[in-house]
Order: sequence, then structure tokens, then C-alpha cells
Amino acid sequence: MNIKNYIKRHKKKTIFLAVFLIFYAFCLPKELFTKPTSTVITSKNNQLLGALIANDGQWRFPHNDSVPNKFKTCLIQFEDEHFYKHPGFNPVSIFKALKQNLQAGKVKRGGSTITQQVIRLSRDNRDRTYFEKLKELILATRLEIRASKEEIIAFWSSNAPFGGNVVGLDAASWRYFNRKATDLSWAEAATLAVLPNAPNLIYPGKNQHKLLSKRNRLLKKLLIKKVIDSLTYELSILEELPQKAYAIPQITPHLLQKINKTNKGKFVKTTIDKKLQNQTNEIVKKHYNVLNKNEIYNIAVLVLDVKKREVLSYVGNSPTDKKHQKDVDVIDKPRSTGSILKPFLYAAMLDAGEILPNTLVADVPTNFGSYQPENFNKNYAGAISAKLALSKSLNVPTVRMLQSFGLEKFYHYLQKLQLKNLHENANHYGLTLALGGAESNLWDLCKSYASMASTVNNYTKNSSRYFTNEFTEPTFYADQKIHFGKKSAEKNIFDAASIYLTFESLKEVNRPNAEENWEFFDSSKQIAWKTGTSFGFRDAWAIGITKDFVVGVWVGNADGEGRPGLVGVQTAAPILFDVFDKLPNSEWFSTPFDEMTEIKICTKSGYRATEICEDKKLQFIQNAGLKTAPCPFHFLVNVNVSEKYQVNTSCENLENIKQKSWFVLPPLMEYYYKNKNPFYKTLPKFRNDCLGENSNVMKFIYPTEKSTIFLPKDFNGIKNKVVFKVAHSNNNASLFWYLNTTFLGKTYQKHEFSTTIKRGKYTLTVIDNLGNEISQTIEIQ
Repeated sequence: MNIKNYIKRHKKKTIFLAVFLIFYAFCLPKELFTKPTSTVITSKNNQLLGALIANDGQWRFPHNDSVPNKFKTCLIQFEDEHFYKHPGFNPVSIFKALKQNLQAGKVKRGGSTITQQVIRLSRDNRDRTYFEKLKELILATRLEIRASKEEIIAFWSSNAPFGGNVVGLDAASWRYFNRKATDLSWAEAATLAVLPNAPNLIYPGKNQHKLLSKRNRLLKKLLIKKVIDSLTYELSILEELPQKAYAIPQITPHLLQKINKTNKGKFVKTTIDKKLQNQTNEIVKKHYNVLNKNEIYNIAVLVLDVKKREVLSYVGNSPTDKKHQKDVDVIDKPRSTGSILKPFLYAAMLDAGEILPNTLVADVPTNFGSYQPENFNKNYAGAISAKLALSKSLNVPTVRMLQSFGLEKFYHYLQKLQLKNLHENANHYGLTLALGGAESNLWDLCKSYASMASTVNNYTKNSSRYFTNEFTEPTFYADQKIHFGKKSAEKNIFDAASIYLTFESLKEVNRPNAEENWEFFDSSKQIAWKTGTSFGFRDAWAIGITKDFVVGVWVGNADGEGRPGLVGVQTAAPILFDVFDKLPNSEWFSTPFDEMTEIKICTKSGYRATEICEDKKLQFIQNAGLKTAPCPFHFLVNVNVSEKYQVNTSCENLENIKQKSWFVLPPLMEYYYKNKNPFYKTLPKFRNDCLGENSNVMKFIYPTEKSTIFLPKDFNGIKNKVVFKVAHSNNNASLFWYLNTTFLGKTYQKHEFSTTIKRGKYTLTVIDNLGNEISQTIEIQ
């Protein structure tokens, strides 16, 4: 009742008081500091990796709530001894300052508390007038109500000027002492505590005597107050002052730029292992210094933690120059894949039950219309196991496997891997899809291999269950934990057994014979790895996989220029193994037995063994492998006792006929296979006195199918001859060669025929002495 009466009697005073209280409540801006800040990234252990200068050209790190005790103590003792006792202003200090200023006739002393200084900093250090001081005092008391003392100290530490373009304790600590604020000594903390008092006058490297005097007076005060002991004091005053500013560390510059796009002006804690990052940087620098002599200027390296799917090391490019695109982050840039996609085809065919690891596949000259794939070494094995074809990275077997498997089917698997640069349809890439006809990037490739490794890990660890989100994006943000989804009995893309068998094949990748060039390889480490080289020697790849880590390396020129010697095994693989040498050894993957079945395999063919296969062995295969065909290369044949000839009852008594299982390859495969396999026994021919048998077979080696033949001219301008080749199962057969209806000639045993032909279309026909006939349509250009 009394309040109501008072309000009625003192309406003006009440209104004034209410307006003042409203003004006081809202006088302080919601955000005190709005100036742009630097983008700062740290390792997973909060170690500085790099920072970008703020938009206004200042090194101003984002606000930090944590202020180290040493610096806090120095600051309070130097600026505001009674900081924890006053309400935002200190009447005694104000009175002393006012008295001294009046006596001097000008402003000589401020008397501001730390809280008032925070307000002045937030108001861009306006002119020191008495009216401005009054505003600061009011706003300081309001700030004391809103924020705690620790928060006010943090505001000051994050926004105080430290000379030049350095703002805030965190930036100053790195610029002047090249270390984080929590690692400062007492002398260093004292130096930074006195520096903002006159940042334009006292600057490291200038006015050293004034800065030293202020610092040492503060250290003396700390000694007197018993904050530090006499030994610490004596050692502290001996420490030298900083003479110049250090450069802010730039350990992961390309990752910093990537993060800056979405987190500009923020502190970002990453998953990077700083020690490993520094080691990887040194490895890249060492190899760059060698490779640039061959005009190869760019390198990218990515290291992933398989189990957490975190980025441990990120080298977006080599330490080259601007002329050679040093600022380009190659890790996410599309490049020709070379052979790096071959393991995906192998895994897909295992997963679909199309092959077994040791299934023999053809490695012979092959034409698909005008497309003629070739192995890197230009040689052919005739027949080779799918596993060995992958480990040797042979192109011809790969293309034949892709053609057999189905281009669309393989493309569907790649789409599931979410390779972002696979923009076109399957027909656009054609059969070159597995050889480098498509583009991808180091990030997507490492992500895919890491997901495959994790699939095997989780399957064997979680009672033969898969995770629904296994093929997920990795992260370099420490606060972003990867969720692999729910457990499921259904595979994501490849089953665990197919992946495991793929890694087993990649673990056996042949090492180069020249040991002196391979000293970087530690054979004690079990690593599944694959290299790739793009057409024109433009891109060199190497990716290694263990149970715990995936390391990916790309080497080349960012502008796409190819260079001789830019080959995956020569340039990228050495970097790969140097990085693995810095990583802990991993145990090999556990075998996913629940996705596998033990069956008898034909030793020679790698197919499921039939009853007539001579040599068999028990082997665990993927469950889908039970759908594969049985061995097609073993036949029961009738031979005489010496096994020199095939016979039948028309020429030999039944008791002298022996039935035998024989390993027989088709003629073209046999032609190349027997040159590399001396123990291969060609199927015997029928004895001359046997009737009713005519099983001799022949096939073109060149040309293999309807094709166009281009004949170059020699130095005299005369067109070279074309050389036709045929393989025949009977070494003693005679062949008769015809071009259209014109007889060309006859060959015996070695069936090669050279001739000069004019431009045009022809039918090449070959007939053996038993009447067998083959023909081929050719076009001469």
C-alpha cells in the first residue's frame, strides 16, 4: 500500500527510475565482440594445426573460455589487484586517477578495472573522456551482473591488443612464443600480461628496455606476493624477450581451407594425429624433392582409422610452388583411376559367385571391336588364376572378366560405393571402366577400402552380423562420431568372405625384382595393397589396407601433364610404405568362416573339382562360390600304355587302352600357357591307324576377331607386311592359307604367315591337313 502511495506522490521519479532500470537492463549489447575471427583447427589432442588470418587482417583467434592460471595471475596483479572484490569499478583507483589527472592537467592515469577495459575494448577504444568513462562504468557494472569473473577475464584475454595485428592471448602466445598459452613460462606470461598496457609503444623487437622493465617489475611483485619463489624469479628475469613474431603453424593447410568453407572464424577440433601428420609431411617433402627432378610436382596422402572411420593424416598437396598449383587440394579432385578399381571387380565377381580365387581366366590377345587391351608388360600368360591376375594387375584378364561379368552389373556395384565422380552411364565408360576409363578421387577410394576392411572386422567381431551403415563417409571433425547403423544379417555391398579373399589376394601383390629399389618395403608387415597408373602416365596411385588403417597416395601433376616413370609401383608405393612404417603394426583380418564353405578345388584349374580332376585340395571359398561351374578343363581320354597317343578300339585292343584324366586348355590359351609352364602336357594326337577321330583344333592368335589392321610404312615409304598367326593343337599339322579365294601358302609346325596386302576388306581362311577350317574377316587400312 505504501509503495502505491509513493508511486502516486512521486510519479516523475518513479517513471525516471523505471526508464533507467529498463535502460540499464538492456544497455549492454547481447554480443560484446562481433569482429571477424581467425579460423583455427587443432588436432585430436588440442594441438594447433593451423589458422587463417581474420577478414580484417588481424590474428584474432575465436573466443576462448579457458584462461591459463599463470597468465590470469599475472594479469590481475598487473591490471586489477582487487578484481575479485569490486562490482566492476574500483572507487579508490578512480579517485587516485582523477586526482593525478587534475594535477597534471591531462589524462595520465586510467584507473580502469579489467571489467571496464573489457567494455572499452568492445567499444573500439573510444577517446578517453570523462563522459566515456561514465558510460564504461555503467556498462561494467551491468557486465558484472551478466557474466562471472572468469568469463570477464576470458573476454579480456580473447580481445586485448598485443601489438601489430595480434589480438588475444591465444594468437599472441603463438606469434611471440610459438606455443600455446597453457605452456607459457612465468616470464612469458608476465610479458604478455604487460604488453596490452601500451601495445603501440611496447612491441616485441622495439622498446625492449621498457618492456623488460615492466615485465621484471611484475615478476618482482609476484615474488613479494609469494606467488613464485626466489629461484623461479631469478630464472624468469634471465629469460630473453621475444624479438620477432613467429609464423602461425600451418601443418594441414589444405584441410584448414576445406574446414574454413563451412566453419569460418571458428575453433575446430579435428581427428588429426599431429605426430603422424608431421611425419607424413616430412615423407611427402622427401619424395617431392626427388620426384620434382622428373617434373612431377604434386602428391596427396590420406590416412584413415578403419574402426573409427576418422582421418588421421591429411596431406592435400606437396610443398611445391604456386606455378605448380600448391594450393590445390588433390584429395577430393577427380583423377583417372588406372587399375585402382580392379579389386572392386574381383570382389564383385566373388560376391556374385562368378569366380573362385584361383579360377583360371584367359590371358591371351583379345579384341573387342576396335578396342584391344594390353598388359603393362605386353606379354601373355595364356591362362592365369583370377587371384594372380589381380595381384599382377593384368589388364587383359581384367577386361575379359569384366566382359564376362557384365559391364552394367559391375557399374551397379560401383554406384553402391557412392563414388561421386562416376557421373556417366556404364556404356560411356565401356570395358575400360576397370582400367582407368573412369575418374574418382582419393577420398572416395580410401573411404571404400576402409568400409570394406571395417565390414570384415565387424562381421567377425559381432557374431557374423553386418552393420546397415557400414559404407559411410569418414570424418575429420573430432566431435562427429560415426554411427554404423544397426546390426543386420544382410550384407551392404560385398559379403565379408568376398572382401576377405580380395584382401588375401592383394596381400600377395608381387614385389619388384629389383630389391635395391624396394628397400622401403617391410615384408614383416601384412598389408593388402594395390597400385594404379593411368593412361599416358598422368596419375600414379597406391592404396594399402590393414585391419586398422587405410593409407592412400596419389602422385602426378595437378594440371594433368604425364611424365615418363610416373607409375604407381615406382612413385606412389614407396610413399605408401614409408607412411605405414610410421603406423603401428596390425594383426591380419580374422577369417569370416560363417560366410565360407570348405570344398574340394581342382588344383590346376582353380574351379570346383570334379571326379576326374587328378589333383584336389580342400579350400575355404565364399558361400556364393558354390554356384560356380565345375572344372571345364579336365577330360577323360583314351591313350595307349605309353600315353604317347590317343587310341580307340579301331586301332588298339581294349586291354591296351588306358583311360586317363587330362588337363586341356583351349588352343589359344594353350599356345601361351605352355611357354610359361614347362610341365604342361599337350593332349596327345591320335595314332595314325585309328579311325573316326578328328579332334584337332586350331584358332587365330592374330587377328583374333573381326578387326581393322593398320599397316605402317617403313623408312623407304613401303608398307610393312602383315603377319598372321594360328595356334593348332597338333604340333605336326600342316596349314594351308587363303586370302579370299587366293592361295597364299603352307606352314608346318610354326604357323605364322607374312604377306603384303592392299587396302580393303578380306576373308582370311586357314585349312589344316585333316580338313578343319577357320576363317576371319579383316580390313586393311
